[in-house]
Amino acid sequence: MLTFKNITYRIAGKTLIEDATAIISDGQRIGLIGRNGAGKYTLLKLILGEISPDAGEIRHGAKQSLGSVSQEAPDNDMSLREIVMAGHKEMADLWIESENATDAARISEIHERLNDLGAHAAPAKAARILAGLGFSDEDQMRSITSFSGGWRMRVNLASALFAEPDILLLDEPSNHLDLEASLWLETYLMDYPHMLIIVSHDRELLNKVPQRILHLDEGKLTLYTGGYDTFERVRRERMALQKAQAVKQQAQRDHMQKFVDRFRAKASKAKQAQSRLKMLERMEPIIGLTESSAVGFNIPEPEELPPPMIDMENCSVGYDPDIPILKNINLRIDMDDRIALLGANGNGKTTFLRLLAGRMKTLSGSYRKSGKLRVGYFAQNQLDELDKTLTPIGQINLFRPKEGEQQIRSRLGAFGFGADKANTLIKNLSGGEKARLAIACICLDKPQILLLDEPTNHLDIDSRQALIQALTAYSGAVLLVSHDPHLVNACADSLWMVSDGTCKPYDGDLETYKTLLMAQRRAERKANKPSKKAKDGGNVKKLSKKEERKARAAAREKTTETRKLITKLEAEIESLRKEKAAILQQLGGDIFEKNPKRANDLSKTASQIDKEITAAEAKWMEASESLNK
Repeated sequence: MLTFKNITYRIAGKTLIEDATAIISDGQRIGLIGRNGAGKYTLLKLILGEISPDAGEIRHGAKQSLGSVSQEAPDNDMSLREIVMAGHKEMADLWIESENATDAARISEIHERLNDLGAHAAPAKAARILAGLGFSDEDQMRSITSFSGGWRMRVNLASALFAEPDILLLDEPSNHLDLEASLWLETYLMDYPHMLIIVSHDRELLNKVPQRILHLDEGKLTLYTGGYDTFERVRRERMALQKAQAVKQQAQRDHMQKFVDRFRAKASKAKQAQSRLKMLERMEPIIGLTESSAVGFNIPEPEELPPPMIDMENCSVGYDPDIPILKNINLRIDMDDRIALLGANGNGKTTFLRLLAGRMKTLSGSYRKSGKLRVGYFAQNQLDELDKTLTPIGQINLFRPKEGEQQIRSRLGAFGFGADKANTLIKNLSGGEKARLAIACICLDKPQILLLDEPTNHLDIDSRQALIQALTAYSGAVLLVSHDPHLVNACADSLWMVSDGTCKPYDGDLETYKTLLMAQRRAERKANKPSKKAKDGGNVKKLSKKEERKARAAAREKTTETRKLITKLEAEIESLRKEKAAILQQLGGDIFEKNPKRANDLSKTASQIDKEITAAEAKWMEASESLNK
């Protein structure tokens, strides 16, 4: 059990957490949420004991182990698999001791403990986790020094998962993952056997993995049962109720104050006035819950271009003329296209975006684009292109040296930068603020197409939703790469698959793709289970073309039938509601006096329709949830 008892923590004179209390039971999976800057990372450090609260205490079982993802990537010649297994410190120490121990009794104890820890299956477990996070068998035997920072962070995540502590703390675990690895992680975490606390802005992950939501807001901790959508609904209902209670109480206070003001001077009413005055003093004001407005994105409207904006025929692209990364590309992009790219990291999604952004040229084929086309490109390292020594005003001024300060402030205001933030050094801005500034910069030329490579990595949930709304209102084309399924579902009308050395339209939706990936995972586990290599973390078998087509067809059939049912139920519910509305209209006026029997019959019919609506909505909910499984 993890207990927060009246904890308070201050930093630089600012109270970040104040008198916060919560209790988390063993084995619960918790989603820790709050706006950027609310103190989520600080709370994790408090739990780990890296810092101490100014008041109150945090308690957990004396024998419970704590674990998190290291922010320092290992730098040695060990293979990935060896590094991951070393993440279980007790197991690693026992293995080392077993090689040097000479006392027979101690050797027996060591091997008994290693057996309890499941050490015999450790290589297979490490291999399975690394494979899920996107590392091939060959990758797993390489030194970590041959991998980039993002891939090293995946190894750190694998180490934390392998160690399987009693309390596992994960801070944005999917940030360095592609969609495929994110889906694997989501499934893995749903089966995590111990307490799990996840800080994430991934709405889908927060809906599927956590059993409860721990909300850090205004320095307080509040636990909600269910996933993020349930939390959001319950909190809105609570806000509405508390606001109504506050309004009602204020009306009572005003009424009593008027009585006091009117009769305080009258002897006959003085006692009553005094009594009401004391009641006013004792009446604790109800403070309505406030919902901070999400910072908006106001993407400027582009000049319309005739189709196609971009047309590709048999194009190939790559860094080496003799080794194209992608070839046989036959695609076109128009202004009304909303496209998401699918495919594992390393397949060429970023290369394709760089081609469209004009940062790479084709090696062969025909690549035509409109002469007036302006492109807004948000790269994965876009934040690194900001000059940290400047303010947002200074950054925009680099691109618009002839514009006055007021015009620049107006541009920044469209992306949520008020007077104070516009004058803050970029190095002192939060990750989310830097991301908004970067997006503001790529939109300066009013581009007709936005190329977005993981644009939400530093945005909180509300800011992600604000970006979705802005992209929905934007009239240009959008082509995005994201591990956030909610963003993909909300913004993309079509999917393109980057795999097997090319990019082409994907025949299916995101749910079909997820189902196909899960089928592949199951086939891989089944194919590897009996083999000796699998016991040592062996090879992963790909589905055959026939098996892949069969899995895709089955997934498409399942989702198609479910979507048809949902559409049918929506039409049925709408029809029932219209029927009920017509009955309620008839029940208006004086029908109960003029024709009580008719009124009674209509009331019974309305009641029956209510039951039918409830039943249809239950079926609709069940069908909708089945799409997300």
